[in-house]
Amino acid sequence: MGEFLDTTGFSTLKVTETADRLEVQLDRPEVKNAIDQLMVDELHAVCAYLERTPKILLISGTPADPESGAKGVFASGADIAQLRERRRDDALAGINSGIFDRIAKLPMPVIAALDGFALGGGAELAYAADFRIGTPELRMGNPETGLGIMAAAGATWRLKELVGEPVAKEILLAGKVLKGEECLRVGLITELVSGAELMGTALALADRIGAQDALAVRITKSVFHTPREAHPVIDTLAQGMLFESQAKFDRMQAFLDRKKK
Repeated sequence: MGEFLDTTGFSTLKVTETADRLEVQLDRPEVKNAIDQLMVDELHAVCAYLERTPKILLISGTPADPESGAKGVFASGADIAQLRERRRDDALAGINSGIFDRIAKLPMPVIAALDGFALGGGAELAYAADFRIGTPELRMGNPETGLGIMAAAGATWRLKELVGEPVAKEILLAGKVLKGEECLRVGLITELVSGAELMGTALALADRIGAQDALAVRITKSVFHTPREAHPVIDTLAQGMLFESQAKFDRMQAFLDRKKK
């Protein structure tokens, strides 16, 4: 049996692990999964493991509970009680931007399953994912300017890349919060499904990724995020590596064998 993540002592995350993926559920429901320092520390532990043992990462929040009527929530933002006490040196340390950047750079794809509030730091965590799937109840935005600060953990540049400048400015400068349907329309999420279907849809996407060659996926993700000036040289070098992999020969031979039948 290979290495598995040691979650002993985790209190803000629920983790489920299989051979090819890690499912992480944010678990501070009493404060709508507000992202505090302890959650950041535990997410760093997850990233350290996934950098050593590349697997698909699926991040979700607290699911809706039809029996009690409780609504689902991804993350309502940073913990305001902690945020209020932070000063200049804390901002310069990049507490949230550091973990979100680390998540974005993980070797294998990251999927965010979004329901209910995904605001402030919660939204920026979602922006760092490679895939975002949402529900009609999703409410995504960055209300930081209303609190006298700015969205400084990736939104000012990731959001513009995802939805374009006009929509990004509405969210960042005018405090617009997008509903699930609007998120789909502007391309902030790729699928809109009911809360009951959310995790099944996210897991099906993980299955599709898992069916690809893991090394090819890892290298493709890395090359995709390489600056434009590095292409096409980086593409050629990466392809040269893959052309020598055993998986390439095995998968192509299997394809040719299927065609013969």
